Amino acid sequence: MDKTKLMSMYELMVRIRTFEERVRKEFAAGNIGGFIHLYSGEEATAVGVCSAIRKDDYIISTHRGHGHVIAKGGKTDRMMAELYGKITGYNKGKGGSMHIADVELGILGANGIVGAGITIINGAALSAQMRGTDQVCACFFSDGASNTTRFHEGINLASIWKLPVVFVIENNGYAESTPVTYSTNIKNLAERACAYGIPGVTVDGNDVMAVYEAAKEAVERARRKEGPTLLECKTYRYHGHFEGDMQEYKPKEEVEEWLKKDPIPRFASKLINDKVATESELKEIDKRLEQEIEDAVKFAVESPYPDVSETFEDVWA
Repeated sequence: MDKTKLMSMYELMVRIRTFEERVRKEFAAGNIGGFIHLYSGEEATAVGVCSAIRKDDYIISTHRGHGHVIAKGGKTDRMMAELYGKITGYNKGKGGSMHIADVELGILGANGIVGAGITIINGAALSAQMRGTDQVCACFFSDGASNTTRFHEGINLASIWKLPVVFVIENNGYAESTPVTYSTNIKNLAERACAYGIPGVTVDGNDVMAVYEAAKEAVERARRKEGPTLLECKTYRYHGHFEGDMQEYKPKEEVEEWLKKDPIPRFASKLINDKVATESELKEIDKRLEQEIEDAVKFAVESPYPDVSETFEDVWA
């Protein structure tokens, strides 16, 4: 992989982290309403998968979706405006944190229904298949979603029809506050793939290169029209299920162990050790992204709210 691609992957991870940490501050200050579910800690999974697909491919996200949108090319100023409820946001400020979509970027949206994206992405994949394109779909969902009926029905159907989907389990260890070790009786959730006759792969979700390599293989398989793959990325969310969740269910030692495996400094060390980048080059990226997010907040603050006359526009349910 060339330097441009590697540096782009680092930049995307830092952009996600910087955006998320600023959103946390803005939410705490009362500038953002509604619910916020942060993605910090899981950046390598979104970036690894989205770096393996094309711009015209599709993704579908979850309630914890900011990272997916940024990794697929979403603009941070429009995202921040959306969270602020402003008309310049991706969904005119009416979707908020959990419903950002941009069809032109192949971002088919996110929602708060656990596992709902699994069946929706099958529709997008079936569309690509019927139109005769070689587009691939990536579906992000959680370890908790893998216990829903939508998971089993959706993957079974995708397998039967050989739909071009990469099903990505972001196994961050907890379904809200329930440990995955309590809710399932298998070591790796990807083992469930064998029940549907498709490949199941488990990778270190905090290693962006490991995620990229596994996703790339799954994407190539889908593009060859050989059907879906179940990719499990083991990662960890640093914040609570939602902002305000005190995370008293997490052992302190567990948190400390995962912090040692933070995907961003880990990838930065690799880039420096492999002489792809210097420390000063990476710090320059960090600094530039701090300014980008500062500008995004300014854009959101200065943007207008939707007019009250538009209250019932864009409402579909």
